[in-house]
Amino acid sequence: MRVFSSNIQSVLNSDSIEFFFLIELFFASTYRLTSYSSNIVFDGNTYTSDGGVFEIDSPNFSTVVDREAYKVVISDPENDLLSELNSNIVGKEIRVRVGFIDENTGQPLISNTDDVLYVYKGYVDKPAITNDFENKLVTLEGTSPMSDLDGVRSFLTSKDSIQNFDSTDTSFDTVHDNYEIDYKWGKV
Repeated sequence: MRVFSSNIQSVLNSDSIEFFFLIELFFASTYRLTSYSSNIVFDGNTYTSDGGVFEIDSPNFSTVVDREAYKVVISDPENDLLSELNSNIVGKEIRVRVGFIDENTGQPLISNTDDVLYVYKGYVDKPAITNDFENKLVTLEGTSPMSDLDGVRSFLTSKDSIQNFDSTDTSFDTVHDNYEIDYKWGKV
């Protein structure tokens, strides 16, 4: 069970829940974006609110093992992310956090790091860019925690294949030979 700070718990118990996202993209350059209406300084880093955050998937809790991916869509009018996409960002880290607005003050709860929660930590799996002449959008699809279930990794059981991993390993030296060994079983 997830434990929340007292500040978050009071927001969740209230009638009005307002939230914002903090997104970190660790590409060749590090990008920090927020969906809040103004820049936010959190944990010593500034998250810009230049309107770049277009859409973020809601966190999904699933009772079955599935390959549901996580999507972040960012507006890229200045081609900042386009150059990153061209330099291959597959496997680069993405972090998305959610923060809450204090209903009494109307300000973000960011003074304590426990008041901001991770909703996604992963890696870029499928980046894409779309340009409909009104908006240029970069879609970053993050890997699913179960994405490795589709992976196929062959492992050959031959003397040469094991030598690629460890040149001193002799465990497969006699796999293809007619090799017989007698073991004594029980008490000797």
